[in-house]
Amino acid sequence: MSWYRIKQGGGKRRLPIAVRIERWMPLLRRLRKGMLYAGGTLLVLFMAAFGFLYYLRMQALPATSVSQTSQMLDLQGHVMDTFHAGENRQSVPLKDISPYLVEATLAIEDQRFYDHLGFDVKGMARAALVNIEHLSREQGASTLTQQLARNLYLTHERTWSRKLKEAMYTIQLEMHYSKDDILSMYLNQIYYGHGAYGAEAASELYFGKHASELTLAESAMLAGVPKGPKYYSPYMDMKNAKDRQRTILQTMADQGIIQQVDAKAAGAELLKFVPLGTSKQAGIAPYFRDYVRYLAVDKLGIDERLLSEGGIRIYTTLDPEAQRAAEEAVAAGFPATSEQQAALVSIDPRTGYIKAMVGGRNYKTNQYNRAFATTRQPGSSFKPILYLTALQQGSLTPVSQFTSAPTVFTYDDGRKTYAPSNYNDKYVNGPIDMRTAIATSDNIYAVNSIMKVGPANVIDMARKLGIDSPMQPVPSLALGTFPVSPFEMASAFGTFANGGVRVEPTAILRIEDSKGEVLYEAKPASTPVVDAAHAYVLTSLMESVFDAGGTGNRVSAAIKRPVAGKTGTTATDAWLVGYTPELATAVWVGYDKGRKLTPAEAHRAAPIFAAYTEKALSAVPPKIFPLPDGVVSVYVDPETGKLAGKTCKTRRLETFVSGTQPVEVCGAHGDTAASAGGDNDAKAEQTKGWWKQLKRWWSN
Repeated sequence: MSWYRIKQGGGKRRLPIAVRIERWMPLLRRLRKGMLYAGGTLLVLFMAAFGFLYYLRMQALPATSVSQTSQMLDLQGHVMDTFHAGENRQSVPLKDISPYLVEATLAIEDQRFYDHLGFDVKGMARAALVNIEHLSREQGASTLTQQLARNLYLTHERTWSRKLKEAMYTIQLEMHYSKDDILSMYLNQIYYGHGAYGAEAASELYFGKHASELTLAESAMLAGVPKGPKYYSPYMDMKNAKDRQRTILQTMADQGIIQQVDAKAAGAELLKFVPLGTSKQAGIAPYFRDYVRYLAVDKLGIDERLLSEGGIRIYTTLDPEAQRAAEEAVAAGFPATSEQQAALVSIDPRTGYIKAMVGGRNYKTNQYNRAFATTRQPGSSFKPILYLTALQQGSLTPVSQFTSAPTVFTYDDGRKTYAPSNYNDKYVNGPIDMRTAIATSDNIYAVNSIMKVGPANVIDMARKLGIDSPMQPVPSLALGTFPVSPFEMASAFGTFANGGVRVEPTAILRIEDSKGEVLYEAKPASTPVVDAAHAYVLTSLMESVFDAGGTGNRVSAAIKRPVAGKTGTTATDAWLVGYTPELATAVWVGYDKGRKLTPAEAHRAAPIFAAYTEKALSAVPPKIFPLPDGVVSVYVDPETGKLAGKTCKTRRLETFVSGTQPVEVCGAHGDTAASAGGDNDAKAEQTKGWWKQLKRWWSN
């Protein structure tokens, strides 16, 4: 047993330990009781904290009302238009944001982002010391997660309740999302000034490029703007913006993210900014963009709010090179002082894709899209629809003849008459065939043809070709007296170019939501209208329009490839509708109020067509129209329409649907046929045509 020694009578006496313990027992009991209370309190606090965190983990974050900018893209994937409700916002994955911008943002905003759990205690302490030292709020300590919580779910009022909510939402964000997800949301949400939210919109606004393409210097410049766009935007104060850029670059160098020499070089770099209020795609195809928006909302049922705020992407068929060629051709086709208007629609006949659209000469002054105007008479450009009907019926062939002379036609059981005339009252005053009638645009031949074919059948053919405009079954229909839109004409002629198969015109390929899920995908209908042989024969006839004596001959030298088409002229409208194997294009010129055209004004459609076609297809090698089965070519005597004899002074290699070619030899010369080589002669004709086109291309 141990003893304590105590002085007593000059000596020491040891007390039992039990006595000592008994003396300390009240203190020990109080200490144990306190420890129990403290432990219980800690346990309760731990359980409360655990319960609170579990509650936050199970609670869903509030729904955000952050809008995203929707985009319209051309056939090459370039952004040609954006839609937003006051906020230019476009979300992109973190991998599509330049690593320079990511590192610059972390360096200046939240260096310990990947180390803390939403709150940077060291940063808060450091900021507090700086603020105490300067007796002001010199530094903030909000992490990116805190800023994101505030921007997504809260206002910027300075109240304790707001701060408490911010802390709760910060914890929830860290619980629900990975660090990369939080960083991605932050970079897609933060405000960069001038209506631009997110790195992608800001990159386009300031530098006209995607966020993935930003350089180190550009990234450091952008990373400095969110602290105060009013003070650090290069558009507002270049000196402040440049100073902050260099601060960020130095911070990155101090942290070892970049080399000091790179920081210095980037700080000295002269940046090129896009002028405020413009973009690299500004102004392209405004009439087409309006049409796409109309289709998306009115035809496909896309909600207007989704279009403005939902971050959807509309992928279109517009070819930017073809569109530029169209706009340039229209702009160059008129004197600067002319008030004459124009429209151009160009469609790929093989796919139905609308490649280019011009609805007028100046969108800023007049947004009316004349490409869809149903008030303009197509004139003689409508005749190919009549002749296709006749060829399909078999009632006429390329050598069928009518007399070109002033004629009065009787119809409606003899109760009505119709007396058409040729342009400038020019007549052959003798028989002509279909090729000559098409090339010279003879009106008398056309009315004779519709009287034989039947106007109702021509209307039926027009409907199959996609023309919905109102028409009446009268003889004047042959001369294009009923209005048709340029869009309808381009679509109809595209059927001729596509071997008689009509592909529904398409402007929107697909629509995706902000997550990339497809909301709509085009499946254009493909409908056979006539067989390929009849379409080819019509094409062969329409190629003559650009030959010597044809109404399109004046622009033939400008077109260095096989082309078929038809001009059309009325008192107030002038057209050229034509096609190659790759493009079907309708060009209209005239005045909005129906003012009469002078001869010079009426001749402006053809040069626009020629300039556009060559420029749009400049990278495409010339191609002949493919020869289908069921087509034969024979030499004919143009005067009689019969097979040409060997001694015929004039003969022409003519194309026919097999079985409709003449079999009787011209008896005027009393000899046998020169050739009836069928497919061999057809191939010979194509070779001859190709050689002619090659020579024309070489000479030009």
